This record gives sequence, structure tokens and C-alpha cells, in this order.
Amino acid sequence: MFNITPLVRTLIIINVAVFLLQSLLANLHVTEFLSLWDIHSDLFRPYQFFTYMFAHGSFTHIFFNMIAFASFAPILEGYWGDKKFLTFYIATGMGAGVIYAAFNYFFPGNGGYMLGASGAIYGILMAFGMLFPNMELMLLFPPIPIKAKYMVFLMGFITYALDRSGTVAHLAHFGGAFIAFLLISYWRTRGK
Repeated sequence: MFNITPLVRTLIIINVAVFLLQSLLANLHVTEFLSLWDIHSDLFRPYQFFTYMFAHGSFTHIFFNMIAFASFAPILEGYWGDKKFLTFYIATGMGAGVIYAAFNYFFPGNGGYMLGASGAIYGILMAFGMLFPNMELMLLFPPIPIKAKYMVFLMGFITYALDRSGTVAHLAHFGGAFIAFLLISYWRTRGK
């Protein structure tokens, strides 16, 4: 089903290992240490712009993030190579965190924290849609083919529409996709 490339495999292992560490050491507040807190919070630390991408809130959270990652990321790693792919992954993940934090800085009151690879995942989805817009993918429910450029918007819409809890960081999803758009547009102007 998946043709997992070496760097994608390593990143999945890191995400799963961090999630297991969070679960095993829950009483030591590992999740609080790794998550990206609101800049107004006493718990905020600059390193969290990086670490939050590897922490997840639940089994379903990490499961769906890693399924999406394993589905789309290997094609991008194969297309770009591992160094450029890693640069892209980290840039979109951290960029999503910066956008989320900046919004909360200028519009305080949301509080809490953010965690998960979703910002980078949405960056990967945007990249996939931009680089392979006419590649046909198969929807699972219902099983019909759809072009990649439409799949990106459909997945974003479904995530937004299905969240009634208010716990999904939609701004981080948008942030990852936005950073991906900017980065790929820049690379295209540079011929890279």
C-alpha cells in the first residue's frame, strides 16, 4: 500500500517514539514540555516551535497524521531528495507554528497549546497539489478518483467541517499550507 522512503520512515519512527514517550511519562508532563504554548503563557519556550511537531494528543491524532504523511510524503521525498524534503518539512511545520503564535499574540485569548504534525502535513498536501495537480488519487469514501489539486482542498474542508470541538488548530493547517505555497513558489522562480 505504501512505498515508504528512508527519511519518511525515520520521521514516522520519531513521531511514534515521541508519542510513546508522552504516554509512558505522562505524569512527568512531557506533553506540556514539547507542545507549543501561547507566547503569553509562562510555559512558552522558543524551542517549542520545533518540538510541537513531534508530539500528538491522542492515538487517533497521530494515526491520521501518519497515514496522510505516509501517503503523500514519499512521493515528495523521491521527487526532491531527502535534504530538500527535510528542509520543506521543517519549514512548513515551524512556519505553521509561527503563524499560529503570531495570530495568538495579536489576538490573545485562545490560550492553551498546540501540538502535532498537522501544519507540516498540510504543507505536504499543498506541495503535492501544486507539483502533481493532475495526478489521480482514490478517495476512500466513496471510492472514486479525484485529482490531487482537488484532494488538497477537499481534505482541508473535511477537517474544518468535521471539527465541532474547537480543538483543531485550523490556523496551523492553513499556516503550513501557506508556507508551502510560498516556498514552492519561491523555488519555482529560482528554477529549483
